[in-house]
Amino acid sequence: MRQLTCSLALFATVLALAACQSSKPRPPSVDRAALPTMERVALAANSCWFKSGDSTFRDYRLAPELNSFSGRPRILAVPRHSPESRPLLVVQAEGNPARLDAFGPLADGAAGERIKRDVVRWANGAKNC
Repeated sequence: MRQLTCSLALFATVLALAACQSSKPRPPSVDRAALPTMERVALAANSCWFKSGDSTFRDYRLAPELNSFSGRPRILAVPRHSPESRPLLVVQAEGNPARLDAFGPLADGAAGERIKRDVVRWANGAKNC
């Protein structure tokens, strides 16, 4: 009888714990600080823009500057064969939550809206191209 009482108590405890848990899994939260935001953007941009053969970025290479002493981690698009030249695209973030900024000739050109949409999507945690 004692074993049955212990088993029922254990069952009731497990049932109570199960009732306390949410039925829907919570999506993982995305770190909104500047550095993790720019790390996400850099990884996605490298994969989707530079390594994919995207014609818009074919003549450029990624130059990440994530370890910034200014508190503004950033990525640059520089000419593929002249990486020391002036960047043609700068994407940077600052603060927590991060405030994003994209500027330069590529951001102001025909691909500007697409660049901004991609950056915002990746900053929010999306990984797709």
